[in-house]
Amino acid sequence: MTHDMSITSLFLQASPVVQFIMLLLLGTSVVSWAFIFQRNSALSQAEKEVKAFEDEFWSGADLNQLYSQYSQQENMSGCSLIFCSGFKEYVRLHKAAGAVHESIMDGAYRAMRVAMSREIDGLEARLPFLATVGSISPYVGLLGTVWGIMNAFIALGQVKQATLQMVAPGIAEALIATAIGLFAAIPAVVAYNRFSTKVEKIENTYGNFMEEFSSILHRQSITKRG
Repeated sequence: MTHDMSITSLFLQASPVVQFIMLLLLGTSVVSWAFIFQRNSALSQAEKEVKAFEDEFWSGADLNQLYSQYSQQENMSGCSLIFCSGFKEYVRLHKAAGAVHESIMDGAYRAMRVAMSREIDGLEARLPFLATVGSISPYVGLLGTVWGIMNAFIALGQVKQATLQMVAPGIAEALIATAIGLFAAIPAVVAYNRFSTKVEKIENTYGNFMEEFSSILHRQSITKRG
């Protein structure tokens, strides 16, 4: 490959529209990789938190002591936040005069459901962006390719004798846009699918914990009433 056909030279020789599309896709790819690293760290931390809390919860720790321990933390998350939200509402309703068993359990469950919903929203942050990049980047790159080839053929039509040497640079610079689009899309799609599976797994774990903890509160409430 000669110097004139290098990627840098082809980029500099491209039309402003194609250059803009290339820069847009490169910028999108950089942002995508930043989100990929950030989401990978956040989801890995969430998985560790779930395992650590469940190990402590099912070790037979007293619920009041467990609540006192975790409620003092400034940045609760995951199962600890769901637990504290449900237990706090359960205790508050139990102390309320005239509270019935059904309303106590419904209130505690709703509090845990709200906490879980907020946690899932946080875990899913940036995933729509990755999905969007993965779905539209190839088409944006294809737009740059079509635009570049169109300009190459327009220029070709203005000369009397066309040669491959004349049209090759224009077509090559146009195809680079498609390559950059795929470069931005493929990691985003892979990361989105991987992270979505992780979030679904964590959500199922949260849901199972909610059901199991609700059963514990249910038995405890019946015992107190008895």
